[in-house]
Amino acid sequence: MKNDYLVLLYYCYSRIEDPEAFREEHHLMCLDLNLKGRIIIAEEGLNGTVSGLRADCEQYMKNVKADPRFAHTEFKVDTLEDHAFAKLHVRVKPEIVHAGLPGIDPNKKTGGYVEPEEFRKILQEEDENTVILDVRSDYEHNVGKFKNAITLDIHNFREFPEKVKELEHLKDKKVITYCTGGIKCEKASAYLLDQGFKDVYQLHGGIIKYGIEAEGEDFEGKCYVFDNRIVKDLNKVNPKVISKCYVTGNPSDRMVNCANPHCNKHIPLCEEGAKKYNGCCSEKCMSDPDVRPYDGTGYYQKESNGYNPYKGVKRQQKDHKLA
Repeated sequence: MKNDYLVLLYYCYSRIEDPEAFREEHHLMCLDLNLKGRIIIAEEGLNGTVSGLRADCEQYMKNVKADPRFAHTEFKVDTLEDHAFAKLHVRVKPEIVHAGLPGIDPNKKTGGYVEPEEFRKILQEEDENTVILDVRSDYEHNVGKFKNAITLDIHNFREFPEKVKELEHLKDKKVITYCTGGIKCEKASAYLLDQGFKDVYQLHGGIIKYGIEAEGEDFEGKCYVFDNRIVKDLNKVNPKVISKCYVTGNPSDRMVNCANPHCNKHIPLCEEGAKKYNGCCSEKCMSDPDVRPYDGTGYYQKESNGYNPYKGVKRQQKDHKLA
């Protein structure tokens, strides 16, 4: 049935005493609900994007919020015609978003929240004393960003602290950070405050919530998402394309990977550009003996290598509740 699937984007900073035990129980619960996606668990909390049938996703949200530690979790919900993922991965990591800032705890200090409708007004006012700061990676903001936003030349969020040195001249401004779903801003805004920025805020719920509640107005391009869709339409008011095809230079927000697996560069590539080099970014890549057959999508599913959704699960006979 059309749009009978949901994709959920969420995070929650809340202490988990035994991440490994929690991971196992959470993994089993996701399997029971036939969910697919990526979930990261750490002592500092929970971060995930999952997809599944509507009823299964609704039950998952209910289960998560039933745990007092995650009762305040906010889910960003979108409808789909099928799963947004091919597999399920539930992993334990040192942080739920890799920032390399172990001393930063959003539960103790973080930037104030700006709600989507308020943020829309701020974008329209274009106050010279207010700065909109994109804390995402370059491949994300190259395909879409808020108008007049300051972007950073980073490929991973862990590079953010070093780039803050380039923002010293903005310390007297009102700084509003934003990212895809809000999780990076919790730490980015906290770190800015830690570095002496006085007036720091964050877009509550990130770009995705802004698209839901404020129609995505003044978001230029498309929103990069971390599932099989790659990019998502967001702006229902004044959309525009800002990215250009890597090969032809023509406007294009069609994100693909180079067909040469040794390159695998993630780039905007229009249909015309893709045809020129058979899905590759250059003639050199096209001549590589290991080049992958281009099927018109530019999306290459990794080999499963015997993917087993129960891999790593030790206790398979349980009442599958949150640990």
